[in-house]
Amino acid sequence: MLKLTKSTVFTTAAARPETPIDKTTRAATEIIDGETKEREVKTARLRQSRLEKEAIASVKPAEPTPKAKRKKPQGKTTK
Repeated sequence: MLKLTKSTVFTTAAARPETPIDKTTRAATEIIDGETKEREVKTARLRQSRLEKEAIASVKPAEPTPKAKRKKPQGKTTK
């Protein structure tokens, strides 16, 4: 029978080399993750800007705009 020792019980599998598909997948994942982080940063910045703008607008009442005078319709001419 085989004697069990630390070296025979807890062996790790040999690391396999990275295949071209694995390299492509890793590169694509890195690109997608980078774009996602940039999008989240931009969204947070725009959201903060919008909230600040809304807070300012809610504090300051909107000024009423002057109404333009209506022009009188021209009368019909009779012959």
